Amino acid sequence: MSFTALQAMKAYGDAISTAKVGGGGAEGGAAKVDFGKMVQDAMGTIASDTGKAEQLTAASSVGQADLIDVVAAVNKAEMTLETVVAVRDEVIKAYQDILRMPI
Repeated sequence: MSFTALQAMKAYGDAISTAKVGGGGAEGGAAKVDFGKMVQDAMGTIASDTGKAEQLTAASSVGQADLIDVVAAVNKAEMTLETVVAVRDEVIKAYQDILRMPI
């Protein structure tokens, strides 16, 4: 299954809205999002996008690929990585907010 930046943002938004609506309990639907699977898919997508960009760069250096294709592939890999990093930062921020909550 291919995991795109748009899917990552949608899954993150769905998880946030489900947690707010469901009150954070497991019966509220928060268990529907498998965060581990989402991260695993994102890492696979980053690896494949980066690999494709590297292959096109190598092919371009010997004249077998267009520069436009190389730039598009590198841009796609960069956007995917930036999206995953942004989601990671938000998850860390949420975790830190939970740690700061008084018991």
